[in-house]
Order: sequence, then structure tokens, then C-alpha cells
Amino acid sequence: MLQALADSAVEQTKKVHEVRGRIEGEPHDGWILVDFGDVILHLFSPDRREYYRLEELWAQGKILLRLQ
Repeated sequence: MLQALADSAVEQTKKVHEVRGRIEGEPHDGWILVDFGDVILHLFSPDRREYYRLEELWAQGKILLRLQ
């Protein structure tokens, strides 16, 4: 599932925004990074997401700018 998500993100950004992405990591590791240059996409398996609990980490941060 992670590989399919990463492949789709790379395909769509190339098609829509003409930006190439580079995939790093392996699905069996539970974490894939997609590097688009100015934007980095992290894809986690459910168990890796639970382990790192990034939502808790980011909940402590201050919002400096909100874009809509």
C-alpha cells in the first residue's frame, strides 16, 4: 500500500505540476519518503505512525502561518 501511494504521488505531481519526485525507503520498513525538492512527503504504515506519534509532537508547536 505504501509503494502504491508513493507511486501515485510521484505520477500525479509529474502529470499535474511537472515536478519529478524521488522515492526513498522500502514499504517493508514501514516508512517511505518522497522528495519533491521544496516539499517532502512522508508515508507511514499504521504501526510506524503509532510509534512516532507525530500528531502529538506537532500538537505542541505554534501555528505561525495558516494557508487556506
